[in-house]
Amino acid sequence: MTDAQIAGGHKATINNPNTSQEAKEHSKKVLEEEFNGGDGKDPHLQTVKPDLTCTSVPKAGDTKEKNPGNVAGGLKSTLSNPNASEEAKESAKERLNKMGE
Repeated sequence: MTDAQIAGGHKATINNPNTSQEAKEHSKKVLEEEFNGGDGKDPHLQTVKPDLTCTSVPKAGDTKEKNPGNVAGGLKSTLSNPNASEEAKESAKERLNKMGE
């Protein structure tokens, strides 16, 4: 499991209304200690604001390029999603055309 996935799990715990306060406090502590290290020198590490919102969370795949097949699949699903706005569908069409899909 990558650091990004671990940080994401703790961020989700903090923002999940169904988790206990104890679990939220534990996740906040882990994010502060493991992803900030107290020195704040590493720009890829997590910082936690006092209101428990997170900024600069490393995302899975930040260190590598995205799989074009997965990107195209996501864009195609946007086109058939009844909840997607027309603007989102137009953007997806344009991006698919640029990709040659």
